[in-house]
Amino acid sequence: MRLVLLGAPGSGKGTQAALLKERLGCAHVSTGDIFRKNLKKETPLGLLARSYMDKGALVPDEVVLKMVSGRLLEPDMKAGFLLDGFPRTIAQAEFLESFLAERGQALDAVILFDIGDEALVRRLSNRRTCRSCGAIFNLLTLDGDGHSCPACSGELYQRDDDEESVIRNRLKVFHDQTQPLIDWYGKKGLLSAVDASQAPEAAYGDIAAILKRHGAS
Repeated sequence: MRLVLLGAPGSGKGTQAALLKERLGCAHVSTGDIFRKNLKKETPLGLLARSYMDKGALVPDEVVLKMVSGRLLEPDMKAGFLLDGFPRTIAQAEFLESFLAERGQALDAVILFDIGDEALVRRLSNRRTCRSCGAIFNLLTLDGDGHSCPACSGELYQRDDDEESVIRNRLKVFHDQTQPLIDWYGKKGLLSAVDASQAPEAAYGDIAAILKRHGAS
């Protein structure tokens, strides 16, 4: 299947993508992972993306498309994909639609992760990342002192983009620039919403029901 997972930062797209990847046997493409890979390698595109991400702003379309287009051409994409964090604007969606049409393909569904802003602020402001292994945890569910990584005992820290002021700006940007995309996919009959404020298991059940309607086994 070819799916787009659409939702604000912290809405649970990554968690559900991991479950869906195992079930569907298709590639999970996270623009966040692509950005971080470019940042780690300090590529020109990665450094340019960082200047926007650190401020909580959306990375411009031309930068995103250069990063994502190469990934879309890799062999594992032929079996289907889960796009997490892309597209985020109508211009990006139009690019994806044209890219697939050129190959005789189309999206099967777009799943919207619906959750209120205050719940997202609470989730994200409590997120911590390990300096050593890169694992991500949440203080709301983490056992321990909240300072050391349960996996490797490395130091846990709060990323700049997980500070409350940056989170609120990211959410404003999301609503301002991505709401038109939600409407666009809705008019095409591709959009289905799930309650992302519920437990991950319940959200996955709702997603599974959506996929069943679209022919997934």
